[in-house]
Amino acid sequence: MKSRNPVLTSRWHGTTFRVRYQETDQMGVVYHANYLSWFESGRTEMFRELGFAYRSLENMGVLLPVTTADLQFKSPARYDDLVAVYARLTTFSALRVVYEYEIRRLAGTETGDPEAFGLAGGSAPADVEQLPGELLVTGSTSHVWLNTDWKPVRLDRVLPELFLAITMALREEGGAV
Repeated sequence: MKSRNPVLTSRWHGTTFRVRYQETDQMGVVYHANYLSWFESGRTEMFRELGFAYRSLENMGVLLPVTTADLQFKSPARYDDLVAVYARLTTFSALRVVYEYEIRRLAGTETGDPEAFGLAGGSAPADVEQLPGELLVTGSTSHVWLNTDWKPVRLDRVLPELFLAITMALREEGGAV
């Protein structure tokens, strides 16, 4: 039986920046907890590219806290590295959201723009090796929709217009149903 609320995924969205000195530890590598902050930057910018801001969600009375986080470390980032955080939704439903991330070190000629690698305008490919840069960290975070009293809610019932708008934005960018 097919769900009446489809689970949508998105294409990869990327944001780039340079590693700051204060993000590194005594060994000269990025302190592991900073990657969670980078995940947040990635998902915030991804959501913004879809046409929504987290602040506007909160102003509408819904919250999206992290319920689980998973990180796998492949290679360390270091001070002044140019890194890209790639984020995509693997699940968007009325109850929860799941993001997948890749953090990659970019070479001087790489821009980190997923469109430059044919990743825009359609479903994200299963082969993420097409993303530019050296893979440093992979991971995911899960989130649930809550109201301002920290009670779980179904987004399609409490803010149907927001649920529809996000669903349409994902479909427009080629998200899979």
